[in-house]
Amino acid sequence: MSRTVIVTDSTSDIPAALIEQHGIVVVPLRVLFGNESYSDGTEITASQFYKRLVESPQLPTTSQPSPADFVAAYERIFEQHPGCYILSMHLSSALSGTYQAARLATDLMEGDHEERVQVWDSKSASYGFGMFVVHAAKLAAEGKSLEEIVASTEELRSKRALYFLVDTLEYLQKGGRIGKASAVVGTLLNIKPILSIDAEGVIYSVDKVRGRKKATARMIQLFQQDLSGVTKIKVAVGTTADPASVQDFLEQLSSVFTIEETLFSDIGAVVGTHVGPGTIAAYIWPA
Repeated sequence: MSRTVIVTDSTSDIPAALIEQHGIVVVPLRVLFGNESYSDGTEITASQFYKRLVESPQLPTTSQPSPADFVAAYERIFEQHPGCYILSMHLSSALSGTYQAARLATDLMEGDHEERVQVWDSKSASYGFGMFVVHAAKLAAEGKSLEEIVASTEELRSKRALYFLVDTLEYLQKGGRIGKASAVVGTLLNIKPILSIDAEGVIYSVDKVRGRKKATARMIQLFQQDLSGVTKIKVAVGTTADPASVQDFLEQLSSVFTIEETLFSDIGAVVGTHVGPGTIAAYIWPA
């Protein structure tokens, strides 16, 4: 049976050790601070990015890979693994043109290579889809077919719940997602927005709670509603700051669920540009 190679982009925020362990190919986006351009995750780390973000008077911008970048990545894989298939898994098409660039790349492939690449819209962001990439890579290593990998990953997507807790309204305001007046009032009232991503891959506001502790408690209530009847879970936590800042959340979570596995991920530059430092993202699915 032909091997399947898993490709993703840098917004999947997969820890480097897992990328190496599972042989995942990552095509990076770029982050721009004025005229300075950095390859996301390689030329600028998450910690370096957030330091620059806080110091910068304006939001940085990001640029997606070009179709040519994906063609180059795919062709390298076909050279290394003749006859393989490629599953290319990307940031929600509602949030970025990265998925579309990968789709366009397949039209530029020669021979039967176009038919050997499947591009998959995660309809999610950060490790919210990085977990799907890792899951797919594990199945590929077991020798599962491309069709089996996609079916299993879509089943996992249907079971997973996710919420982001934003610590400050400053970056949502800078990015134009909320008005300046709302940001000022919200900051004065210590409002913490809870965000999620809908079935079409669009970020939306779920609730707004005063104070961080109440906000994390509200997140856990939401997870209980989404995972009704589930007692044992796996959890991945993405942060834009010190991972130690999520310990209170995990302690609250463990009081209502049995946590079988915990993974930490750094929220990268693309999502971080809009949510800012101090954000917690939690991704939970049945164990």
